[in-house]
Amino acid sequence: MKKIILSSIILFAASCKDNTSQQNKEPEIMINGNKVTVPENNPVFKKIKTQVVTEQEHSDGVISAGTIQAIPNHYAEIASPFSGRITKSFIQLGQNVSAGSPLFEILSSDYFSVQKDYTDALNDVQLADKNYRRQQDLVKHGVGIQKELDEAETDFKNKKTSLSNASSALKVYNSKGGSIGSPLIVRAPISGEIITNKIVNGQYLKGDADPVMIIAELSKVWISGDVKEKDIRFVHPGDQVSVKVSAYPDRNITGKVYHINEIVDEDTRSIKVLIECDNPDRKLKPGMYATVNFSTTPEKTVMLPVTALMQQDNSQYVWVKTGRSQYTKRSVTTGETDQKTVRIISGLKPGETIMTEGGIYMLDAK
Repeated sequence: MKKIILSSIILFAASCKDNTSQQNKEPEIMINGNKVTVPENNPVFKKIKTQVVTEQEHSDGVISAGTIQAIPNHYAEIASPFSGRITKSFIQLGQNVSAGSPLFEILSSDYFSVQKDYTDALNDVQLADKNYRRQQDLVKHGVGIQKELDEAETDFKNKKTSLSNASSALKVYNSKGGSIGSPLIVRAPISGEIITNKIVNGQYLKGDADPVMIIAELSKVWISGDVKEKDIRFVHPGDQVSVKVSAYPDRNITGKVYHINEIVDEDTRSIKVLIECDNPDRKLKPGMYATVNFSTTPEKTVMLPVTALMQQDNSQYVWVKTGRSQYTKRSVTTGETDQKTVRIISGLKPGETIMTEGGIYMLDAK
């Protein structure tokens, strides 16, 4: 009899233990395809936070790295037009010059030949002109021959053409000729500052030598930047941009889009954009690196906290609330992102409710 009572007590205790275990067991998160249900009495339920999807004004902005450069027609490299010896320099490094100002003079046998060609052509024209006028006078008084007049006229025209060619050769070197044997004076083609000067009096220069001087007018400069192909739609000629250079981190520099290249770089999938900036104090130096921020027109778009976005392989998704404790996985296409928010291009509509925190607990729903 005692054995029967003891067995009954053991079975009753075991039964009570099983009932208590079942009562304390947490209800599990239920997964069905892309849907997940989180029971309200599951601890995860309290860790989930949600947010209603809304549209808001947003400007993505486009940021590009750039390099400062001189504007080409405000920049001139000066080389010797002939082989010869420099006899005199008229300038110093850092000096401002005007277009046409003398830079240096050079003695050159090649230049002497150009001078002689011009002088000979000038003398020939003068002689041909006298002969032509004489023939005209003879014909006018009835003692001349028309054929000789025609020949004199043709010769005069040919000599004028030769003089024009010789004169053009001098104009290439900004010279009027001068007496044969006089040095060539090389003059500044533009106004600006002498930023490089390698002139040494007495040095001999070859006609194909590297430039010995650089003149630059740097009151305005260009910044050359590369804009990604996908962002070029935001950039337009004349747009105002903000520029930062590491040399002057606290300085606010503005510029405008001067030119957008028509060709896409196939290696980088980017397009070259030129920005023009005022540079009155010459602080922006050619070769400096710059960061260019292209502002874009604000537009209404969906922005979500980055905590709402989940990653699966190469795709991204969010959890959309479809019931009191039910969520459905939804693939989305994203745009620009920062440390806190991400732009949603497609996949969500305003008014839907999404999970902003707690998605990490749903990883088993993959």
